[in-house]
Amino acid sequence: MTTSHSTIALVANGDLRLSANKTCWEEQLKMEQSLTSVIESMGAKVKRAHDYDPIEKHGFISSQRQGMDIFAKIDRKAPLIVAEAVWQYSHHLLAGLVSHEGPILTVANWSGTWPGLVGMLNLNGSLTKAGVEYSTLWSEDFETDERFQAKLKQWLETGSVEHDASHVSAYDPANTEEQAKDVAKTVAADLDKNKAILGVFDEFCMGMYNATIPDELLFQTGVYKEQLSQSALYAEMRTVSEEEAQEVYEFLVQRGFNFHFGEDEATELTKPQVIEQCKMYIAACRIGDRFGCDAIGIQYQQGLKDICAASDLVEGMLNSTDRPPVKNDKGEVILAGETYPHFNEVDECCGLDALMTKRVHGALGQATETTLHDLRWGDKDRSGSTDEYVWVFLISGSAPVEHHAGGWSGSHGFRQPAMYFPKGGASLQGVSKPGEIVWSRIYIEDGKLKMDLGRAKAIELPEEETRRRLDETTPEWPIMHAVTYGVSRDQMMGRHKANHLNVAYAENAEQADLCLAAKAELARLLGLEVFICGSKSDGSEF
Repeated sequence: MTTSHSTIALVANGDLRLSANKTCWEEQLKMEQSLTSVIESMGAKVKRAHDYDPIEKHGFISSQRQGMDIFAKIDRKAPLIVAEAVWQYSHHLLAGLVSHEGPILTVANWSGTWPGLVGMLNLNGSLTKAGVEYSTLWSEDFETDERFQAKLKQWLETGSVEHDASHVSAYDPANTEEQAKDVAKTVAADLDKNKAILGVFDEFCMGMYNATIPDELLFQTGVYKEQLSQSALYAEMRTVSEEEAQEVYEFLVQRGFNFHFGEDEATELTKPQVIEQCKMYIAACRIGDRFGCDAIGIQYQQGLKDICAASDLVEGMLNSTDRPPVKNDKGEVILAGETYPHFNEVDECCGLDALMTKRVHGALGQATETTLHDLRWGDKDRSGSTDEYVWVFLISGSAPVEHHAGGWSGSHGFRQPAMYFPKGGASLQGVSKPGEIVWSRIYIEDGKLKMDLGRAKAIELPEEETRRRLDETTPEWPIMHAVTYGVSRDQMMGRHKANHLNVAYAENAEQADLCLAAKAELARLLGLEVFICGSKSDGSEF
């Protein structure tokens, strides 16, 4: 190492939910043992900075207080590795990492089943927002991956690792066609004059520090927050009648939505769980309308998960154009024929993005439905139907039915996994249809709002390959098979500043390019620093 320390401190951050930490601990232990073996083969020593808890039966950091207490005992100048094979709550570690003075390396397993990649990407985005210097690495097999080992050796010797960012270029408005500029100018002027509101049902979901935008950074965009409460949402749910909820349920059934019901509510989906979700949908629409919100985000974790069914079916309905009508306090249908954009897990960066996307795509006559996905995992197509690298974009259920092959009748409601969702509720599962998409991510770096945009396509894979990918991840959730243009796996991982990214369809490649250009120009006009990642579908530059 470049420091005088010969021993590397290792920490493993975890979930707040004990059930998740206990379930995932065995895999985390395997990952740490493999990683430690490789490091020690290079002549360095690793010392775990916190012990296994025999009472809770895991060795994760599981609260902010615990993280602070552990870091208080770590030499601030020591090299430090955050090893992640699981989803983790970034705020557990932030206090310690902000104060740490030695080199920091975040490491994740390359796995769909064990979401260390997602956890690490969130931590990376959080560290970026906090201004903490770090390096990051990932691998499917630490002990055989020569690229990983070379990068790890570099970090051990220098305390830093760089990744190829040749796919990234600063957005240049000089290359943007006039139609895109005109649309962006019109939308920006409207936001400046009329303003918009993100309705936030409790901030800071699951420790995602990177997902909260300071209000003063939002002001320049013409977007403001309405700080709402999940307790108010639950109270509003109790005012919704059984008859109203049943009407929403019947809408879904008549559209051909496939509920997979059972009898044991602890492990299976039941109709009362869905009726509760229908009440939440109505309540969310009414509160959002009452406060004039242009988009809304429901945290669900923590708090609501312990008292009512999951919000994911609700989120998918809100993000769909063809959704059950809800009347407001005046008897008027709320946003009839439109989406009511929802930013899952209260990721405000995605909320701002979704608001921009709806207005840009609407002005260009393109589909306005959007959703965020986890950048969950990626793999080669084992069926051999394509040689392209195919990402798994996956989220817990907020994808709109317009994104799914078959729409409502091609979508399914499965019970959310009991480990994360004790009160159950349906997902809105489906396989995304083939088509041209724009992906994007707003993030915070150097105290500024920034935006990365790129182009990709959603593709169709054979049924057995889709099933393999679902079974390797979370089969109850909606999935998109995505191929990014001009961005490799490792370029994406080395650059991306979040666990989430937004996606929206366009009718063809030309229109998708136009949508990207208009959104990039809008972001610039709103004061964001904008970057284009990758290329057009034909490989040409923007």
